[in-house]
Amino acid sequence: QVELVESGGGLVQAGESLRLSCAASGTTPSINAMGWYRQAPGKQRELVADITRRGSTNYLDSVKDRFTISRDIDKNTVYLQMNSLKPEATADYYCNAKDGVLMRDRWGRGTQVTVSS
Repeated sequence: QVELVESGGGLVQAGESLRLSCAASGTTPSINAMGWYRQAPGKQRELVADITRRGSTNYLDSVKDRFTISRDIDKNTVYLQMNSLKPEATADYYCNAKDGVLMRDRWGRGTQVTVSS
């Protein structure tokens, strides 16, 4: 089974940057895609960005000009570079992996991002 561990969250001021990392272990050959979701207090979890094994990317419209998702397939790691952060980005960020064998999503425990004004 795939296991995900996130890191890189923290407290920053508006306009600053953070880089999130997600390392996958276990049955990594079964992963079809990986991505980042976030959930703010009182809000539903939403997709921020994802990337397929082939390298195709998809972004939430509100972040596509400032965030960049990338991955190192050999290291089974996905990254989210978050630039020009805004207070509305404050949320718990969760790494996601789509398991093509179990046909289900696998989630990390999350890492908190707080952007102050």
